[in-house]
Amino acid sequence: MSDQAKQDDEYVDSYEDVSKFVLDDGRERRLLDAQTECTFMWTTDSGAPVGVIMNFLERDGRFWLTCTRRRKRVAAVEARPRVAMAVTSRGTDIGVSQAVTYQGTAIVHDSDDVKAWFYAALAARVRPDSAEQQAAFVHHLDTPGRVVIEIVPGKRIGFDSEQMFKNSPAGGTRTNV
Repeated sequence: MSDQAKQDDEYVDSYEDVSKFVLDDGRERRLLDAQTECTFMWTTDSGAPVGVIMNFLERDGRFWLTCTRRRKRVAAVEARPRVAMAVTSRGTDIGVSQAVTYQGTAIVHDSDDVKAWFYAALAARVRPDSAEQQAAFVHHLDTPGRVVIEIVPGKRIGFDSEQMFKNSPAGGTRTNV
């Protein structure tokens, strides 16, 4: 057995440093392809962190979300565009406890051109089985006060618990949501 194979099969019994349990590029791609929800995070004017669960779309290395301009998050990210978003594998069929967090910069779009492509793409992503449902979802989204939030990712933090619990006597988690 090669030294690398032996190292790959060794059980790690200390979780003080979890940085070695990275979500590799292939598993990250699979996660982003499978998941439709993220936790979007920003700060309030008093500096308090806050986050909500939102549908997202990844396109050309950027992330796209939508909400109405009336949501407090819109004014917050316009004033303080440093944001974060986290995506987990919970609720998907690709395994549990895979996650990636991105820190980035938010850009709020009011453009009808951005809304047109985004609404159709998001509808296809969250209603993939029915053109009629996609059309109804686009209609639901297409309101006068809606904006699209683009996130330009910077720092990425990926985690894969399957790597952490590989060969562990505790075994991997089997929790399903």
